Amino acid sequence: MNIIDLHLPFLAFGNAHVTAVPSVYVTVCAIGLIWAETPLNYKVQNERVIGGSDASPNTWKWQVSLQFDSYSDGYFYHICGGSIVDSFYIMTAAHCILSMDSRLYRVAVGEYNLYEYEGSEQFIDVEAIIVHPEWNGDLAKGNDIALLKLASPVYGNGYAEIANLPYPDQTLPHDFTCYITGWGLMDYIGSTPERLQEAPINVVEHSVCSTPEWWGNIALETMLCAGGDGVISGCQGDSGGPLNCFDDGAWRVHGVVSYGPSGMCNQVTKPTVFTRVSSFLSWMYSAMGRNL
Repeated sequence: MNIIDLHLPFLAFGNAHVTAVPSVYVTVCAIGLIWAETPLNYKVQNERVIGGSDASPNTWKWQVSLQFDSYSDGYFYHICGGSIVDSFYIMTAAHCILSMDSRLYRVAVGEYNLYEYEGSEQFIDVEAIIVHPEWNGDLAKGNDIALLKLASPVYGNGYAEIANLPYPDQTLPHDFTCYITGWGLMDYIGSTPERLQEAPINVVEHSVCSTPEWWGNIALETMLCAGGDGVISGCQGDSGGPLNCFDDGAWRVHGVVSYGPSGMCNQVTKPTVFTRVSSFLSWMYSAMGRNL
């Protein structure tokens, strides 16, 4: 079974310009900010499509859109998701880093509809890129995680919050329901959403996900699997985004979208695979100059 990273380097933004998206892919404390709480007036919709259903505005406030200016012409492409983990830092997937030139990236905070300016957005330049030192470009080897240091802090305007993170080395039980969010593909023909999507997705414990019928030995203990029911999954454009789980009284980002099966995203016994955040907390806090 071939695997594919779930970034989407084809959707462009800037001066209301949007490029066409190919239908086939062959290869998922700070000043002014408050910590995330349960989203107010939040109700999950139940339509089960690849990219989920429209999230309610102003709910997943730590979710960001990572955008890339591939031609240095001011047109930014949504390539991946990410999560606010500090007013100056965004957590995303290492495979989302297409260039180490930080000037080619920006982060859209408070984003909901990628095609409209709604007044809630903050577009912030990236000052530095910190990729996990053991990332070697091979998704199956893990360590698919990176931090983006922002050029200016995220401002707490009511549309942005710092994500709560899991406890060190914490794991979730089999079938624990979480929510995947992002602007990834919604179907097999390459349809991309305007609005942030959400979908409930159940955790597959490592002892199951690492069996030959599932992902086998490429599902490492530093990864987290969720889905695999053939209905809900992450897809291209979701990479780097969060796996949101309500745990111990708070929403926590337990995973960073890493990879899924090539071809159809939502294949039975081939769940979306996430970088397990709890395995990388020590590295993250050290990289940010903070104590765990």
